[in-house]
Amino acid sequence: MVQIAPGTTFFDTIPKSFADVPIDAANGDAIATAEFLEAASSLVTLFDVLGSAAFTPVKNDLLGNIKKVQDRLNQAPDESRTLQDLVRNELKTKKHTATEGLLWLVRGLDFTAQALRHNINNAASELSVSFREAYGGTLKPHHSFLVKPIFSAAMSATPYRADFYKKLGDDQAKVNAQMDKEIAALEKNVAILKTFLDSKEAKW
Repeated sequence: MVQIAPGTTFFDTIPKSFADVPIDAANGDAIATAEFLEAASSLVTLFDVLGSAAFTPVKNDLLGNIKKVQDRLNQAPDESRTLQDLVRNELKTKKHTATEGLLWLVRGLDFTAQALRHNINNAASELSVSFREAYGGTLKPHHSFLVKPIFSAAMSATPYRADFYKKLGDDQAKVNAQMDKEIAALEKNVAILKTFLDSKEAKW
């Protein structure tokens, strides 16, 4: 469990923020692979703060897809410096393990971003409402009838909003500002990758 010292927040404890992931605007918004994976791994620890065992499948799904992309980066580092190059170069080998992993990772991150964005923008909304709504618009259409109940159970097992925000830090104004910044950066990364993964060059 993440320990939050007085005066600090959960976002002060994470090794890498999405706000610090390099995006090369001059090179087709190319996203640095290693930093992106580090930020994604950092964000996954947020599910530990949610504190329910029901979120274990959600967390494991994200970590499994991070590993698929990381394995490809380890195998071919020079061809995988950006996520876009990693996909292009893997597909040239007639394989798509990491590309498919990235697709699912982006869906999972999109789900997380939409849930938290909904909760930030709707101060009266409980987390269960925000997560359920985000799930319906992101992961649910792609999940099988076997997986849907597992994820739906997690949506219902979220803590009360007030308890969750207290766990993120004792300074609520700071928590809200940092979460807003992190989610905005995550949304930017997700939007770029969704557009790329929808393009012909990312299809297998």
